[in-house]
Amino acid sequence: MSMNGQYLRLTPAELERALHDPDWAAELAHPRHDTGALAAAERVHETDKAWHGLNFLLTRRGFPVDVVFGEADMPWPAGHDWGYGPPRLLTADRVRAAVDALDAHAPDTLTDGVTPGDLAAADIYPQIVWERGEEPDWIAAHWAALIPYLRAAARDGDALLLWIS
Repeated sequence: MSMNGQYLRLTPAELERALHDPDWAAELAHPRHDTGALAAAERVHETDKAWHGLNFLLTRRGFPVDVVFGEADMPWPAGHDWGYGPPRLLTADRVRAAVDALDAHAPDTLTDGVTPGDLAAADIYPQIVWERGEEPDWIAAHWAALIPYLRAAARDGDALLLWIS
């Protein structure tokens, strides 16, 4: 089983509800196909297995917002695991801060100076990819896909729930 980075956009009203109703939030994040999966497509995003590499590269470059793991725990009771732990929160203000920093962290420069050996040495998931010597360009492609999602969330004043599944 692979580990994938997941995102869910929440309006301020939805965030308020999610804070008090984790089961409702889980249903919103994981809609059944017969109850609105298509409508949920714009509010969800996935970075596939690139999440760990994104975290490594963005941290290395000093990106000011944790857009991979979120920056706050959800105040839920124990047991609300969405894969590899509970989701974490990135508030609407922090989403805007991330978008404000995007210009200095363009996808075409994200992997500059980074080799597969660097990622292997840092034990970045999925390790087998770096051990085979594959280039990290696919991480930058996931960053390029995440940017419009972050911009749309900031434009609409949305917060994000983030988790690894």
